[in-house]
Amino acid sequence: VHLLRNAGDEVTITVQYLREAPSFLKLPLGSPGPSSDHSSGTSSPLFDSGLHLNGNSTNTAPSSPSSPIANEPKYEKRWLDTLSVPLSMARISRYKTGTDKLRSNAFEVLALDGVSTGILQFYTAQESADWLRAMSTNISDLTLQNMKMANKCCSPSDQVIHMGWVNERFEGADSSQLYKFKFLALKGSSFYIFSTPPVSTLDWVRAEKIYNLCEVLFKIHKLWLADDCWLQANLYLGIHQDFDLEDQRPYCFSVLVGHGKSHYFSVELGSELAVWEKSFQRAIFLEVQRTGSKTYMCSWQGDTLCFTVDFALGFTCFDSKTKNVLWRFKFSQLKGSSDDGKTRVKLLFQNLDTKQIETKELEFQDLTAVLHCIHSFIAAKVASVDPVFIDSQSIARKYMYSN
Repeated sequence: VHLLRNAGDEVTITVQYLREAPSFLKLPLGSPGPSSDHSSGTSSPLFDSGLHLNGNSTNTAPSSPSSPIANEPKYEKRWLDTLSVPLSMARISRYKTGTDKLRSNAFEVLALDGVSTGILQFYTAQESADWLRAMSTNISDLTLQNMKMANKCCSPSDQVIHMGWVNERFEGADSSQLYKFKFLALKGSSFYIFSTPPVSTLDWVRAEKIYNLCEVLFKIHKLWLADDCWLQANLYLGIHQDFDLEDQRPYCFSVLVGHGKSHYFSVELGSELAVWEKSFQRAIFLEVQRTGSKTYMCSWQGDTLCFTVDFALGFTCFDSKTKNVLWRFKFSQLKGSSDDGKTRVKLLFQNLDTKQIETKELEFQDLTAVLHCIHSFIAAKVASVDPVFIDSQSIARKYMYSN
């Protein structure tokens, strides 16, 4: 380094093969180094390069037979921090940036402030999986601590149920699939989408998107087996590969929102997918119980009506002006439904007295939100009667098992 600093603008470097280097690097800890050129009084170039040796380059005298270890160089094991990345609110990526191409036995860790570890490459898939699992667990534990701290400042009806990093898929200008990191949160009555995690109370109102939990629908996309040790170790082996997947990412889910729109997300691990599924179910269930009922304006044959979904009473339709109840049915009386995908829905109810099916048609401005709300209330009603039902319907947890 000293020579290079003082060599001027142009430097010519000649690289030669050092015969002693391979044997030197293979020496176990505490073994003597390669023989030095005693005639010239210089030590091995590797010794001079600053490898962790206790000794000095001028000590070239051979050790005496009576004490063979006395003058041998001592090797030390030192930990040197080249980079420190805090794992609180950090995110992990196993994919090449912006694509769905999986890195082989490698991943990257990015801190909250954007500092990256770079690509961490491992020798085997199992070693990569072990480190990935360990870091993911650590990040999850730290996220849980942040949630507990945030919940101390929130009312009981506005608690954070779950939050974490995902990748959201976007369509590129050339119809290619692009992925961007997004931070999702389930808090109180809302589902939040952030570009960066909320670190203060004010950040919660700065979300990119906010949706009412009663009006969203969580959907898991079919899991598939990839030629990857980590995936195979964490999926039930009875799953058949799904060739209809829209991309090559195995752990994906969609959140369907109002007006027929949706957000498509992917996570790194199957365990994360199971947690998101359970968290959505819990958050929606709690919100339905807190809300109790939802009322939507609708119309039929020129009349303006109000349609109410009530957790205790079921479905009620009444005139928006006179408030007269036109009809009312329990959840158990709903036997079917159909819609035109735009504004109109048909609800099929069974009359308890006549056992006949009655058809009720309504038109809504945002039909998707109403259908999602009906689904949320019915699912919450079933869960309140049979708590085991929700777990039995879990797609992700059904195919996941613990090592």
